Amino acid sequence: MKRNFNKSLLLVLAGTFLLTGFFAFTIKNDRLFALAKNIDIFATLVRELDSYYVDEIDPDELVAVGINAMLEELDPYTEYIPEEETDDFRMLTTGEYAGIGALIGNREVGNIIIMPYTGFPAQNAGLKIADQILMVDTVDVVKKSTSEVSELLKGPANTQVNVKVKRDQDTLVFNLVRKKISLKNVPFYGKVDEQTGYIKLGDFTTNASNEVRSALVDLKNQGVSRLVLDLRDNPGGLLNEAVEIVNLFIPKGREVVKTIGKLESVNYTYKTTKTPIAKDLPLVVLINERSASAAEIVAGALQDYDRAVLIGRRSFGKGLVQTTVPLTYNSQMKVTTAKYYIPSGRCIQAIDYTQSRENGEITVVPDSLRKEFTTKNGRTVLDGAGIEPDQTVSSVSYAPISYSLVARNHVFDFATEYFYKHKSIVSPSEFEISDQDYSEFVTWLEGKEYDYVTYLEKSVEDMKKNAEKAPYYEEIKGQIEEIEKRVMHSKEQDLVTHKEEIKKIISEEIVSRYYFQEGMIEAGLKEDKAVQEAISYLSQPAKLQEVLTASVK
Repeated sequence: MKRNFNKSLLLVLAGTFLLTGFFAFTIKNDRLFALAKNIDIFATLVRELDSYYVDEIDPDELVAVGINAMLEELDPYTEYIPEEETDDFRMLTTGEYAGIGALIGNREVGNIIIMPYTGFPAQNAGLKIADQILMVDTVDVVKKSTSEVSELLKGPANTQVNVKVKRDQDTLVFNLVRKKISLKNVPFYGKVDEQTGYIKLGDFTTNASNEVRSALVDLKNQGVSRLVLDLRDNPGGLLNEAVEIVNLFIPKGREVVKTIGKLESVNYTYKTTKTPIAKDLPLVVLINERSASAAEIVAGALQDYDRAVLIGRRSFGKGLVQTTVPLTYNSQMKVTTAKYYIPSGRCIQAIDYTQSRENGEITVVPDSLRKEFTTKNGRTVLDGAGIEPDQTVSSVSYAPISYSLVARNHVFDFATEYFYKHKSIVSPSEFEISDQDYSEFVTWLEGKEYDYVTYLEKSVEDMKKNAEKAPYYEEIKGQIEEIEKRVMHSKEQDLVTHKEEIKKIISEEIVSRYYFQEGMIEAGLKEDKAVQEAISYLSQPAKLQEVLTASVK
C-alpha cells in the first residue's frame, strides 16, 4: 500500500513539474511573441510613414525619438547611445578625450575660455580665462554654438589646431597640438592645517582610486595625521573605483557593496582585496545632495563600518546599477540592471521608478516606510533615501545681489580686468581683495545692469495683485504701498550690507585667473562651514569617537 502511495506521489510531482515547465515555457513564448509582434509593428509603422507622410521625414531622427521616449518610461539612467555619441559617452566614463584641455562656455561676446586645465595644451600654450575664441583653424566660430566649437577643438591626439582669440584689445593666435586629455578625479588636495589633510574627489572615472591613494600618501609624508575626504557634488561613476577607495581605509576581505538584479550574472558581492594604507587615520567624509552613486557607496560603506564621521547634507539617493550593452551598428544602451546594497544591508535608492510609472509622479520612499539597519557598532541607519550625514551642515545661502552679480557676469568680467592689471597675487589661501579693490568694483558697476527682485518684494507684489481683485482694495491700498516702500531694496545699500560676501565671491574668481581650478577650491576652504566642522571633529578625538560608537544617533 505504501509503495503504491509513493508511486502516486511521484506521478503527481512529475506531472506538476511538467505543467510548471509547460506554463513557464508558454509564458516565455508569449513574451517573445509579444516582443516580436511589437517590433514588427514599429518597423512597419516607420516604413509606412516614410512612404506616405506628406513631408520628408528623417528615419534616424524619428526612431531615436521613439527609442528615447520609450526609455524615459523606465528611469533617467537607462539611455540609448547612437554611434555618433559613443565618443562623448566614453569621455564621461573614462574622463579621457583628445583635445586642447579647456572648458569653454558662451557669454554675450561669444564663446570664451572658462577654465584651462592645468598641464594641458591650452594652459601650456598660454590661453587664459576669458579669451574669446574667434577662429579654430580656418573656421570662423564667433556665431557658432559652444558644442560646435568644442567639436572643432577636439580631434585625434598629436594633431595640430590653430586657435585665434581676442584678449582685451589684442588678437592672438595660438598653435596647439592636441593631446590625450585625462581629467583629474582629484582636482585638489592639500593641508588645511598642520595636522589635517584635505582631498577633493570630484569624479569616479578611470584611475580615481590611484589619484586618491597618491594624494593620501603625499599628505601622510607631509605629516598629516587626520583627513577630510570631500565627496560633495560628486556624481559618481565606476563602481570598482569606489571599492578601491573604500579599501584605502578598511581591512582586506570586507564587503563594500552588493549588486542584486533580475539576472544571476549581475548579482555580485564586491569586497576589499588589499591591505589598507590608512586603516586608523581619523577620517571625516563630506557629502551633500549632489553626492550620488559611487560617492554614496564610499560614504555609506565607511559609515556602515563606523570608519568615518559623515558631515553635510543627505546625499542624492542613486542606488541603481547601469550596464552598457552593445547594440547593432556600433550603438549602445546603458541599462539599469541591478540595485546597490551597502554593508549594513540597506539600499540607498530614493525614488521608486516602478511606482512613478504607475501614477505618473515622482514617488520618493516616505520616511515612514524607510527600514532600519545597524552599523558595525550598532548605530541606527536608514535605507531608501540616500545617505544621512552624522552631522548636518546647512547649505550656503547667498543674497539676491550676489546671485545677480554672478549671473550677469559682472564678477567674471571684473576679475578678468583685475588680472590684466596685476601680474601676480599671493597664495589662494591668503588672497582677499582689499576694501580699496571693492570700492573700485562698486565704481566699476556704475551704469551696468544688475537689478533683481528679492523674495520679499515678490511676495508683496503677489499680495498686491490678489488684493487688487478684492472689493475693499481702496481701503487697504495705502497700507500695501507703505509695505512696498519698506521692503523695496536698494542696490547701493545691498552692496554695503553684503560687502564681505561679495568680496569673498570676487576674490575666489580672481584666484582662478592665476591658480585655475585648484586655486578656486583652495581659496574656498577657509570659510567653508562643512570643512571647519570637519576640523572641529578631527581635533577632538573623543567627540569623533562618541559619534562612531553611539548606539543611538
